[in-house]
Amino acid sequence: MGKYENLAKEIVKNVGGKENVISLTHCITRLRFKLKDEGKANDDVLKNMDGVVTVMKSGGQYQVVIGNHVPDVYGDVMPLLGLEEASHDQEKEKPSGNLFNRFIDVISGIFQPILGIMAACGMVKGLNALFVAMNLYSDTCGGYLVLNAIGDGLFNFLPLFLGYTAAKKFHLKPMLGLVIGAIMCYPTIQASALSSGGDVLYTLFTGTMFESNVYTDFFGIPLIAMNYTGTVIPVIFVVYFASKCEKFFNKYIPDLVKFFFVPMLTLLAAIPVGLLLIGPLATFASTLIAEGVMTVRNFSPMLAGAIVGLTWQILVIFGLHWGFIPVYINNIMTNGFDNVMMPFFACTFATSAVVLAIFFKTKDKQMKEMALPNCISGIFGVTEPAIYGILLPLKKPFIISCIAGGIGGGFYGAFNFRKFMMGGMGIFEFPSMIEPDGSMGNLIVAVSGAVITMVIAFVATMVLYKEDQVDTAVLECGKAKADTDFDVENSAVEIKTGEKKDDLLKRVEVASPMKGKVLKLEAVQDAAFSSGVLGKGAAILPEEGNVFAPADGVVSTLFPTLHALGLETEDGVEILIHIGLDTVQLEGEGFEAMVKQGDHVKKGQLLVKFDREFIMNKGFCMETPVIITNTDDFLDVIESGKEQVDPLEKLLEILR
Repeated sequence: MGKYENLAKEIVKNVGGKENVISLTHCITRLRFKLKDEGKANDDVLKNMDGVVTVMKSGGQYQVVIGNHVPDVYGDVMPLLGLEEASHDQEKEKPSGNLFNRFIDVISGIFQPILGIMAACGMVKGLNALFVAMNLYSDTCGGYLVLNAIGDGLFNFLPLFLGYTAAKKFHLKPMLGLVIGAIMCYPTIQASALSSGGDVLYTLFTGTMFESNVYTDFFGIPLIAMNYTGTVIPVIFVVYFASKCEKFFNKYIPDLVKFFFVPMLTLLAAIPVGLLLIGPLATFASTLIAEGVMTVRNFSPMLAGAIVGLTWQILVIFGLHWGFIPVYINNIMTNGFDNVMMPFFACTFATSAVVLAIFFKTKDKQMKEMALPNCISGIFGVTEPAIYGILLPLKKPFIISCIAGGIGGGFYGAFNFRKFMMGGMGIFEFPSMIEPDGSMGNLIVAVSGAVITMVIAFVATMVLYKEDQVDTAVLECGKAKADTDFDVENSAVEIKTGEKKDDLLKRVEVASPMKGKVLKLEAVQDAAFSSGVLGKGAAILPEEGNVFAPADGVVSTLFPTLHALGLETEDGVEILIHIGLDTVQLEGEGFEAMVKQGDHVKKGQLLVKFDREFIMNKGFCMETPVIITNTDDFLDVIESGKEQVDPLEKLLEILR
């Protein structure tokens, strides 16, 4: 329980106890209970409770208005009720941003819960290899086997963990995602097991790079096998497909038999599609990439090495790097060395150096705590925690690491860098790079490439990477003049600002986020807003379906239903824009976010689009409060007095 434990207990007690609660969600300011009997709730006690603003009843919901810290109170109330979370985790999340950002969000969300343990396992695996290299014990003793199991367990059965986390991300029952991951790791369906235990039935795509031996089929449909243990993309796509199947079956299966029929039919639909289609497509994509690299290498080893180094981490994200493994093994077994795949070796050190630079540059305590162990894990050869937990979410460092890896890969390609035996990861691969005759030329190339790559990656990150920070300039409202040109299609408004002069009082202007009729806040048809207990401000009856940023700042809150958002400006002003009243009940229908929570935005940037006619036809009031939620931090909040506003015209003036 958190710091609102006592308040949570009193709220639960005075809504009639947990046995009177059917469900609980929360929006940006209030707890929204569905009660069996609202008559059992003690309205007056709740209204006078320290920490509760007021109580409202609307749309079949018993609403306890809390204020900005409602997520924390909600987090303390939920364990007392014994209900499954139904707000942030299970509200419909609407994708926002471009395709790349949405992809990053999905991947980060899936990997975030296991990043810490991934880094821990990678460090154990690396230390185990180090101690063997130092002859502290052999790789055949029991101690090595146990430590190797600790280090390798998560990576070997990665689909189980990703099945669970992907299920939560895609709103599939988590246990169902776990089962899908277990099925993907089931021993007898792996390519290695099928190829060693049976005869080839026939061969598909003979004479092409996609030639595949078929050892079994699924009721006559050829099953092109692959090894799924340790893979990433197949299980994520299968779980995504399963989430759609579950939603479909939930809609049509009678409630009486849903408990077991929905998961059964979901598995029967998703697993065959995964094994027959998704897995083979991933295999073919890997093969295509490997063949492409071989073709380039025949033309220019340096260029091929640069391509491998540049794209390796991208391939890791998609799980397509496995296409190089057969090439790598075949080269070592037949030629006694591999020089095709090995340029990827630079990426290990590029990743580690970028993360190390972030450790020195960041002021974020949590980021520092993540960076150092991920750097160590990367040096030991396990880069996934750093990629998924730090580089991808920050984007620019990921690009820097790819470029540095490409430069290092080009260096390795140009000097015909080779590895002579399998085994080892990261720095523990160096012994495998000593030439069979004992000469050290190839090892010198290996170390030189690693050092060059790390220096480039570290320096580039220190110079080019800057943590997102809002400027410290103050928006003072003296005799400033602003001309604005609107361009909704480009999702922004161009601002041209003239000279600013200091006033005796510091004044901060909050512009109107939309076009429409201005209403007094006390006229709003919602007591939580009209009473002013949530803060001073104004309301707008919108005439268009666009919400623009009223000032430069950070999107501090964007509720999954997209009906409300909070913005913290550069001046420390906390603005709440609540589009319509009770529109949280639409669960995101009619709204489209153009930004995401945590984004830094400029004044005039388009934040949200909404379908005004759709919302009104659903019976919801479109009065849109614009509230300064930290009103008490300032001397006063003054309305502009205008009856009609266009976007970015002055709506409020704050005295400080």
